[in-house]
Amino acid sequence: MSASGTTTTIIENAYVVTVTGEEHPSGHIVVEGDTITAVGAGPAPAGIGGEGDGTRRIDARGCLATPGLVNTHHHLYQWASQGLAKDNTLFEWLVALYKPWSKMDAEVVAGAASAGLGWLLKSGCTTASDHHYVFPKGRGDLFAAGIDAAAELGIRFHPCRGSMDRGRSHGGLPPDEVVEDLPTILAETEAAIDRYHDASFGSMLRVAVAPCSPFSVSRELLVRSAELARAKGVRLHTHLCETLDEEEHCQEQFGMSPVDYMETLGWLGEDVWYAHAVHLQDADIKKMAATGTGAAHCPSSNARLGAGIARVSDMLAAGVPVGLGVDGAASAEMVPLAGEVRQAMYMQRARYGPTALTARQALALGTIGGARLLGRDAEIGSLEPGKLADIALWRVDGFHAAIDDPVTAFAYGQTPPLARLLVNGATVVQDDVLVSVPQDEVARRGADAHRRLMKLAEEVL
Repeated sequence: MSASGTTTTIIENAYVVTVTGEEHPSGHIVVEGDTITAVGAGPAPAGIGGEGDGTRRIDARGCLATPGLVNTHHHLYQWASQGLAKDNTLFEWLVALYKPWSKMDAEVVAGAASAGLGWLLKSGCTTASDHHYVFPKGRGDLFAAGIDAAAELGIRFHPCRGSMDRGRSHGGLPPDEVVEDLPTILAETEAAIDRYHDASFGSMLRVAVAPCSPFSVSRELLVRSAELARAKGVRLHTHLCETLDEEEHCQEQFGMSPVDYMETLGWLGEDVWYAHAVHLQDADIKKMAATGTGAAHCPSSNARLGAGIARVSDMLAAGVPVGLGVDGAASAEMVPLAGEVRQAMYMQRARYGPTALTARQALALGTIGGARLLGRDAEIGSLEPGKLADIALWRVDGFHAAIDDPVTAFAYGQTPPLARLLVNGATVVQDDVLVSVPQDEVARRGADAHRRLMKLAEEVL
């Protein structure tokens, strides 16, 4: 226990990867309360911690220490609709799944969010963004359900209040029963920000404004959403350039490419990040780099839906901020965030060659890259003094010890076991088991949410 009364945690004997600086083959990390106070080679400095003073010592021999992973795009409610529309394109998949989604309620979302966030924690994720954009009328407070689940599990959470106001009767893709009118969307989004958004350093909860996509929202909603977000000092998020169908849709509807269309609406800037950004032209990448507009890369979902391979290497070379996302659980069934580090690396190599993305670049996408997209790179995403103690310890001994470089052992092949995961210095996963909430209970909630949604949706399936 430190003089200030906070708990001191000392992690020693780990291979420490700071991501933004040095690597320490046998290093230490000192945590005071929720903050990292020292990182370096060898054992912790003498005089820190002592016998009987409450100091917690973690012997991380055989472990790789990395920052906690950051998930920049997800749809937690989709945990309840996994395994459906298994061989469809994005638009076909959406048309099929809007039907059951139109029947979901707060109970479904609560169970799905609990399981989805628990799964993320088990894959080394300490900060998660969630894009919830389907709000059937009279189904309870769906936005609050996800927030409550995150608070219970102890994960840092960035819920995005999504929206759709262009149903099929107005040229959009979603059915009219799952869209909202513009005044309702703006009022509910502002209320969510006022109620939940915490801009303070170390915040566990920040809200973003997130109309769904150009093919499901009106021009006015995009403009008004940008105005609202900037007036409130929060970030902007939407899907963009996920498929060639979207490109064709924007050309037909607006006479321009998706990125050019968003530029006319004020949707370029350091406070904006797009999900997917698969089909970008050179001019698009240049505009995003010049304005600091980010991209959430979701390689497994893009592969599952046959959407394509994003030009991540080109974006990084140009200076576009890029992070990782697992996307909705229904378009990337049971995908762990740590696995997306490998997927991102391998898919870039499949498209551009074996030097397109290194293991360390891929790890950076999943940590400091994601932190930058969420505006948290001064707080999380690397292991440095002054940053929050969101730390993952991966076992790279045992079978993984046949690989000399622990970062290679982490990024190539099957992800090593997660020995411990800390959020704000508190253990939430230990020996691959969720401990902040009983793991079996969380898994059951997810299964129950699926069964409940399927029962509610029987009349439309």
